[in-house]
Amino acid sequence: MSDKKITFVVGADKKLKDILAEADVLPLLRGALNAGARGAAITDDGGKPLWALPKDPPADSIAFKVPFLLEGEPVGYMVVRGDKGTEDFIRGIAGLVHKTLSAVLNTNLKRMLATELHTSVVNLSHDELLDVNAKLRVSEAKYRELAEQLEKKVNERTEELKKAHIRLLQQEKMVSIGQLAAGIAHEVNNPLGFIISNLNSMSKYVERLKEMLSFYQACLQRGASAEAQRAALDKQRELKMDFILSDAAELIGQSLSGADRVKKIVSDLKAFSHVDETTVAPIDVNREIEKTLNVLTHEIPSSARIVRDFEPVPFVHGNAALLCQVFLNVIQNALQVRQDGLVLAISTRSTADGIVIRITDNGPGIPTAIRDRIFDPFFTTKDVGKGTGMGLAVAYDIIAAYHGVVRLEDASPGTGASFLIILPVEGGQHVKVR
Repeated sequence: MSDKKITFVVGADKKLKDILAEADVLPLLRGALNAGARGAAITDDGGKPLWALPKDPPADSIAFKVPFLLEGEPVGYMVVRGDKGTEDFIRGIAGLVHKTLSAVLNTNLKRMLATELHTSVVNLSHDELLDVNAKLRVSEAKYRELAEQLEKKVNERTEELKKAHIRLLQQEKMVSIGQLAAGIAHEVNNPLGFIISNLNSMSKYVERLKEMLSFYQACLQRGASAEAQRAALDKQRELKMDFILSDAAELIGQSLSGADRVKKIVSDLKAFSHVDETTVAPIDVNREIEKTLNVLTHEIPSSARIVRDFEPVPFVHGNAALLCQVFLNVIQNALQVRQDGLVLAISTRSTADGIVIRITDNGPGIPTAIRDRIFDPFFTTKDVGKGTGMGLAVAYDIIAAYHGVVRLEDASPGTGASFLIILPVEGGQHVKVR
C-alpha cells in the first residue's frame, strides 16, 4: 500500500464560475425576468457580475441579494432587482431562483468532486502500479541474478561433490585392498610359515642323509667284500642317489626362494595399501614408488625395462595410500602404451619447488587434440570396458589436495609421454632407498 493520502475538502478552492455553467444560470435568470423582476444577476464574492440579465439593469430599481455559501463562506450572490413597493415579491423570486441554483450548485459540486476523487484514485493507483512494477522489475533482476549465481554455485558444488565422491571411492578401494591384503597375509602367512620351516628342516635332514650315505660308503669300502661293494654301487646307480642328493638341495633352495617370494608379494601388497598406518604420516616417496612397482609386477611386460633414477628426497607428510594411488594410476597407464620394447623411466629430484617426480615412457605419445582433456573425469581413449577414464582425474585431484602439481610435460607423437608431479615439502629429512 502507498503511504499517500487523498485530502478532500468540500468546495476547497472552488469559485462559482468553476461550478456553475452559463447553461445552468441563464434559463433561471430569464425565468426571474419573466416572473416580473426588473433584473437578475449572479456575482462573485466581490460583487463582480458573472452572469446578468439585462446587462445594464435599471438604475431606479431596488436590489435584493442572497449569498451562495460553500463551507460556510460566501462565494457569490444571487441579485434580483425590482420596482419599489415590490420588495416581498422580489424577495420571493430571489429566494426561488437561489434555491434552484443552490441545488444545481451542490449537484455540480458533488459531481465535480466525485470526478476529481475518481481521477485522484485512478492516478494514485496508476502511480502505485508503476511504482510496484518498477520494484518488481528490480526484484526480478535481483532474483535472476541470484538464480544465475545459485545455478553456478550448484554446478560448482556438484563438481566438487563428484570429485569428492571419486576420491571417497578411491579411498574405499584402497581400504578394501588393504583389508584384502591383511586377510591374505593372515591366511597365507600361517601355512607359509610352516612350509618355510619344514623346508628348512628338510634341508637339514637331507644334509644328514648325505652324511649318513657317505658314512655307509666308507664302511663298505673298509670292511665289505668286493661283491657287497659292487652290489651297493649298483643299487646307488639304480636309484640315482648321486643325482637325487645333488638335486635335493637345489629343489629345497628353489622352494624356499618361491616361498619367500610369496611372502614378499603379500608384504608388498599390504605395504602398498598402508592398511596399518595412520592417515597422515611422513612419506618416503622413493620407497612408495618401489612398492607400487612391486604391486604392478604382473602387469610389466617381460620385454620392458624399468629405469630408476632416484635421488635422496625429503619426507612428504600425508596419506601414503593416496600417494600410492597416484603413482599406480600414472605408471599403469605408461605400462599399457606398448607391449614390446617398453622403456619406463622414473626419476625423483629435490628442488626449491619441492619433490619432482618424472615418469616417462617411449610409447606413441598423446595426440595434441586431446591433451587438454586427459585429466577430465571419465575421459578415456581405451576401448569400452578397458578403461573408466578416472585414473588421471583421480591422480590430479589427489595431488591438488596436496597443493601440488601434476601435468603432461611432453607428449610429442612418436616420442612417448612424460608426466611431471611436484609435491611441496612440509618437513622431514632426506632419506635413502634401502
